[in-house]
Amino acid sequence: MLWTLIRQHIRPYLPHVAAVIVLQLATVLATLYLPSLNADIIDNGVATGDTDYIWRVGGIMLLVAMVQVITAITSVWFGARTAMGIGRDIRRSVYTRVDRFSTEEMGRFGAPTLITRGTNDVQQVQMLVLMTLNMMVMVPIMSIGGIIMAIQEDPGLSWLVWVSVPVLILIVGLLIIRLMPLFQRMQDNIDAINGVMREQIMGIRVVRAFVREQHETSRFTDANAALTRTSVNIGRLFILMGPLITVILHLATAAVLWFGGHRVDTGLVEVGALTAFMQYLLQILMAVMMGTFMFMMFPRAIISARRIGEVLETVPTLHEPDAPIEVSDTEGGASVEFRDVTFTYPGAESPVLDRVSFTAEAGRTTAIIGSTGAGKTTLVSLIPRLHDATDGQVLLDGVPVTDLSRATISATVGLVPQKPYLFSGTIGHNLRFGDPSATDEQLWEALDVAQGTEFVKDRTTGTGEELARGLESSVSQGGTNVSGGQRQRLCIARTLVAAPRVYVFDDSFSALDVTTDAKVREGLATRTRGATTIIVAQRISTITSADQILVLEEGRIVGRGTHEELLASSETYREIVDSQITAEEPA
Repeated sequence: MLWTLIRQHIRPYLPHVAAVIVLQLATVLATLYLPSLNADIIDNGVATGDTDYIWRVGGIMLLVAMVQVITAITSVWFGARTAMGIGRDIRRSVYTRVDRFSTEEMGRFGAPTLITRGTNDVQQVQMLVLMTLNMMVMVPIMSIGGIIMAIQEDPGLSWLVWVSVPVLILIVGLLIIRLMPLFQRMQDNIDAINGVMREQIMGIRVVRAFVREQHETSRFTDANAALTRTSVNIGRLFILMGPLITVILHLATAAVLWFGGHRVDTGLVEVGALTAFMQYLLQILMAVMMGTFMFMMFPRAIISARRIGEVLETVPTLHEPDAPIEVSDTEGGASVEFRDVTFTYPGAESPVLDRVSFTAEAGRTTAIIGSTGAGKTTLVSLIPRLHDATDGQVLLDGVPVTDLSRATISATVGLVPQKPYLFSGTIGHNLRFGDPSATDEQLWEALDVAQGTEFVKDRTTGTGEELARGLESSVSQGGTNVSGGQRQRLCIARTLVAAPRVYVFDDSFSALDVTTDAKVREGLATRTRGATTIIVAQRISTITSADQILVLEEGRIVGRGTHEELLASSETYREIVDSQITAEEPA
């Protein structure tokens, strides 16, 4: 999976890769040439006292060293550009795929692991690419070239190369085998701690309300301790590697000096050649060491690439039709029809919706009411195609939503969700999610209908020069710096700015007081005239004026009609009305 992932994203950077190969080749050749020049100076300059020869060869060494430095720096620059570009492209691929996920895929993976896979896992692959590009040419050429040059300087000491290199490879290989499962555990631990932190931050108000800080601290401590233990175990193996490699390098150096000294005494080798052999041996061992460091990154990168691949290979259950049908872009509402619609969540034993059929006619208001868990939110989520029906069809203007593009559905259906959500930015930025080209005047008109004009005009955020008012006042992520009722009104205004042909309000008035609720509904009646309106509500007062009311119970429609008709014909509806009247009596 690792090589497939890299191969898919490296194609735009092949010219940079070619530059890295050429530049590293030049760097390695210069590095291998320097010990030979140094030996030449010792044997033919220092030993004979020829100062001119020393200056001449020393000048060549200086020039070669400059070439080595320049090519090395340039090679790293090209390698870094390539690695960072590949990392950016993989993150974009992950984000694009996640953006297409339906609620089913989002629930299967979960937000914490998707965040980790799009950030930390991509970083591991990115760092491996960087290390590979910086060493992929240097390590093999340095190793092979160093062996050739060392044998050329003194064949009698070549056995030291054949002993020290395999020992070094064996030790590092054993460490890599131990590291592989630890890296898998580390990524899982990062997922877990991300999940705990995200849950605690999102639910901080609940935690404080129930005084559960100590319990949540204990949960975080456990997750943090698990990650720490895994990191410490990995660190111990890394710590072992440094001393072991140092011992091998020093033993190899001592062996060269010991056995080489005897060969110098017997005249079998010159001092300069022995010095060059020792430098070549150290270069070989250093190249092997750098290669092993690079290979030590492979286990974690392989795990990370596998996790990224799971995201990229997941086929979203909601896919675009091959030949989408265009619905007429006329003024007025679009009819919404459910034909024997059944929906079952993956893994559920029974369907949430069971053979639901109704028509919400254009220009009319359809209300849906029922007890908690009756399937109201699931039903309206099928209209903008947040889910696909397990059986049956959902149609917009007579066309199945599965035959419409996402852009067409988005332009036709405007959904105010049960849990209103605002993005970090300004109020104007959030409202323009509905229509990026909307003017300030259009935003104020939508706010006026949603009864949000007053609190937006009076709203001030920031200090000093950063002071902002009205539409430019800031909104925190999720809208946590505004009240629940204000958040609902801003979300209603956002949908009004989009001006869709079908308005779907999923219990969007629950945080409003009765007076504000009535004013909002009065404004909506004028603003959405001609459009199709579908309202999910808990309060009877919100839906009494609807043209059609559907009573949902255990995923089935058990009553339909106007308020008066249902009072006369539906026992379930009467029970809901009576329960609300009884609850209001003490007040």
